[in-house]
Amino acid sequence: MTAGLDRGELVAVLEDARRLGFVGPRPVAEQIDHATAFAVLLETRGVGPARFLDLGSGGGIPGLVLAARWPDQRATLLEVSVRRCAFLRQTVVRLGWGERVEVVEGRAELLGRKPELRGAYPLVVSRSFAAPAVTAEIGGAFVEVGGSLAVSEPGDPSDRWPVDRVGELGFAPAELLHGEAARVAILRRTAPIDKRWPRAVGIPTKRPLW
Repeated sequence: MTAGLDRGELVAVLEDARRLGFVGPRPVAEQIDHATAFAVLLETRGVGPARFLDLGSGGGIPGLVLAARWPDQRATLLEVSVRRCAFLRQTVVRLGWGERVEVVEGRAELLGRKPELRGAYPLVVSRSFAAPAVTAEIGGAFVEVGGSLAVSEPGDPSDRWPVDRVGELGFAPAELLHGEAARVAILRRTAPIDKRWPRAVGIPTKRPLW
């Protein structure tokens, strides 16, 4: 269950997102429950509530759910699609969150090198952004030292985060959490991100690190 916003309002805006094809076809209530379970797992490990960036926010899951659950936190919804960004901006205004939720449009590989975004967040969250290697390389650019990259896992994540490769990106070994309704991999940044990462647009996907 979320806090700081009536669940009906959240369902209404995400139903709009589903009709536009910006979130998956599963019932919106199920998607909210999954994102909430994701947040609960983070909270059990002391990762949230925290100021966060939602990597590849799409129609706003889990970003809008986390913003509703953590009403005292600032959030950045990062998305490359012009149409999805327009929807997210309208939604932020509709929900009255304009002072604390920002929508940033553009390629994450490029935005991750902007001084105001690079290494700037105690928490970066990701759901269905890309394969693990791509998510870690690109999403890791936004995580501050001591912060975490939290990735929603579709299944058993045991072999998806090789220790040596995530270590090359400045992360400790992934912590894998299993709940009844969600799974999450948490990568905690122990060292500043090297200037090599992320590589140029498209390269992380074409030549993933693992």
